Amino acid sequence: MIRGAFLLLGALALPLSLSGCGLQPLYSGGGNAGVAQGLAAIDVPAIPGRGGWLIRNALTERLGAAGNSSPAYRLDVRLDDALEALGVLNDDTISRERRILRARYQLIDLATGEILLDATAGSDAGIDVVSSEYATIAAEQRALENLAKEVADRMTTEIALTLRERAKEANAQ
Repeated sequence: MIRGAFLLLGALALPLSLSGCGLQPLYSGGGNAGVAQGLAAIDVPAIPGRGGWLIRNALTERLGAAGNSSPAYRLDVRLDDALEALGVLNDDTISRERRILRARYQLIDLATGEILLDATAGSDAGIDVVSSEYATIAAEQRALENLAKEVADRMTTEIALTLRERAKEANAQ
């Protein structure tokens, strides 16, 4: 009984403590929010390579930019995709690999040509090299797919934060 009362009191106090810490929802207002509209107004040009194709598709999905006829921003992305050997056995065979995907990106305001954000995002994954070459290639491709999604998530978050700060600055002036 007393434990239940403490849980209820804690549940009621949680929203008050969050509002006091300055935590604000990034997408408050849903699809009509300034951040959501700013994300939807980003054009993502083609990025070379399979990793580029995966990143572009993930970004387009996350930004909600598909079919936007009048973009306000352009996102230029350069990828660095590397596969390196980690575990080498006595007979010089590789037993473990690491796939590294890094993206350097710039968010450009199309109206002014100003670079709003110049940043990098990246991630890496370990891959076991097995006796089946097909299984190893499939693992390398799956790692690339997962890394592309993770890097796109990181990029989207950073872009959303940049657009929110820009909107705050515009409202303050």
